[in-house]
Amino acid sequence: MNTGSGIAAALQKVVDAKQLAGAATLVWRDGDAQTTCAGWRDVEANLPIERDTIFRIASMTKPITSVAALMLVEQGRIALTDSIARYAPEFSQMRVLRSPNGPLAETDPAERPITFEDLLTHRAGFTYGDFHRGPIAQAYRDELGGEIDSDVAPDEWIARLAQLPLIGQPGSAMYYGCSTDLLGLLIARIEGAPLGEVLKRRIFDPLGMKDTSFLVPREKRACRAAAYGFDEEGRLTKRVARSGVFVAERPDEMAYESGGAGLWSTLDDYLSFARLFLGDGNVDGVRLLRSETVAAMMTNQLTDSQQVHPGWLGLKPGRGFGLGVSVVLETNKADFMRRGSAGTVSWPGAFGGWWQADPKDGSVLIFLAHNMVDLAQMAKGIGLGVWGAIETFQTLASVSCR
Repeated sequence: MNTGSGIAAALQKVVDAKQLAGAATLVWRDGDAQTTCAGWRDVEANLPIERDTIFRIASMTKPITSVAALMLVEQGRIALTDSIARYAPEFSQMRVLRSPNGPLAETDPAERPITFEDLLTHRAGFTYGDFHRGPIAQAYRDELGGEIDSDVAPDEWIARLAQLPLIGQPGSAMYYGCSTDLLGLLIARIEGAPLGEVLKRRIFDPLGMKDTSFLVPREKRACRAAAYGFDEEGRLTKRVARSGVFVAERPDEMAYESGGAGLWSTLDDYLSFARLFLGDGNVDGVRLLRSETVAAMMTNQLTDSQQVHPGWLGLKPGRGFGLGVSVVLETNKADFMRRGSAGTVSWPGAFGGWWQADPKDGSVLIFLAHNMVDLAQMAKGIGLGVWGAIETFQTLASVSCR
């Protein structure tokens, strides 16, 4: 592989255009890892992006939490078909909105219980408030706190979520939202320990993921990428915090840990995790899951009708969703989420991160950035440069993996 100069030039072009503060990329195949860094982890302090820069990975957290849940399944602690009310009785009497954007009082009873499989496939009927204009949007904000950093303690968060109506019947369709956050808190409840401790013991320590955590230790904070975003005129600016999503500095005592979007990580750490999908659950002799479990994760679990409500994800024919990861069903070079071989898995993050693992050619691609973009801004064309950079990286990197 030798496409680093092309990737570096492409990334630098986006940085120079002030569409991206900085990014780090990695291309791995057959034991060879090629990394490229461009831009700044802190523009004002003149600190460059480096291979060991620690990024917020947002929804790239979701596949990790999903693996932890499936480890419990393999151990017989839970079953995919189990009702979550068995472990969280708060969800025993759920109501469903008659219209996703309708009055909160206009509901019908849930036709069946929510299962762990529903959480893993986002078919539980939960959502994110930003996806809606109706009363449910404000209800999510009022009750649950920040989507990444929340001051609502885990048990209280679970209780508050259970009081909110679902936006769809359990199992009926994919509604992308806080299902994986709930899954993480249920894992913690079942294990009797904070989610971060569970993930460290079960995944991070065995795989040598030394820089992945919900709270970056003080001695490593100089390696963090600062959060950037855009003002209303589309100018790149530092984001100290984003109200309703994350805080400037997570307090040491904050109990809530977002299994859907809360982790920080690095290129090399996430590579260790992503390689699970190349080695049937085995990375350098460390096995976290049985091969048949990994195969189930990488198999589309949605019917055509269940893909009709994916929110901003826009799942299209040719791309499905397994247990915690997106799955390429038919390759399409016009869609960077479908440019891998059939069976390739991937998932993006709202700070501009993305990864994919292609078991056919044995490659892993990772792109990490630190630009937070609002959905409303993207609708105006603001902040789309990071997604264009991911697409360019994926195109150049794919050539080297053939």
